[in-house]
Amino acid sequence: MTRRDFINKLKFFILTPFFKNELLNLIVQTFRYGKNKFGMVIDISKCIGCGECVRACKEENNVPKYPFYFRTWIERYIIFEDGEVYVESPDGGFNGFKKISPPKKIAKSFFVPKLCNQCEEAPCVQVCPVGATYETDDGVVLVDKKYCIGCGYCIQACPYGARYFHPETKTPDKCTFCYHRIKKGLLPVCVLVCPQNARIFGKIDDPDSPVYKFLKSYPLQVLKSHLRTHPKVYYKDMDMEVR
Repeated sequence: MTRRDFINKLKFFILTPFFKNELLNLIVQTFRYGKNKFGMVIDISKCIGCGECVRACKEENNVPKYPFYFRTWIERYIIFEDGEVYVESPDGGFNGFKKISPPKKIAKSFFVPKLCNQCEEAPCVQVCPVGATYETDDGVVLVDKKYCIGCGYCIQACPYGARYFHPETKTPDKCTFCYHRIKKGLLPVCVLVCPQNARIFGKIDDPDSPVYKFLKSYPLQVLKSHLRTHPKVYYKDMDMEVR
């Protein structure tokens, strides 16, 4: 059930004498959708910053190829021995990363792929005034471009910087886990092309899913956990410096 359907049904029930019983039934139905939701695990220890995922994503999803428009991107974190943290993402990691010769000693360096976190409590869904941003039954947050008015509230509300305003459609765009592919049983293209198998995809509550097995086998982290948006993108071996 989409957010828009929920609101329409809620309006109907308010006007009927059976409001209490019907509303309780609706709430029960809504919470049942917590099962069989898609999620992704990113193993930071395996990412080499090659940019294959970024390039494949742009090609698959018709993302503008010039800079600053991304559904997924890669950041390089460099932590120096004195504690300073340097973060860079040239062209979103589209062409990979160049070797650097820093002026001081490096304690560690690693790459962090990022994308829409498909939050369970998504701020973008909450602020959309027309219900154009919604969560599917299988846990993917989408934008219905037929209803979107291009106000940009969702872009501002996203704490992960995962949305951009598409210059052609004039509507917000973001990662959808390649929803057109996963509906057919295919993997998201970023998962498919990764040469290191750093991205793992599947159902978060299916015991046969690799994501489920990761959740049960390793201590995983999510970005900005203090915001309690309950992301469905998880990270393995993520340092506390990642933001």
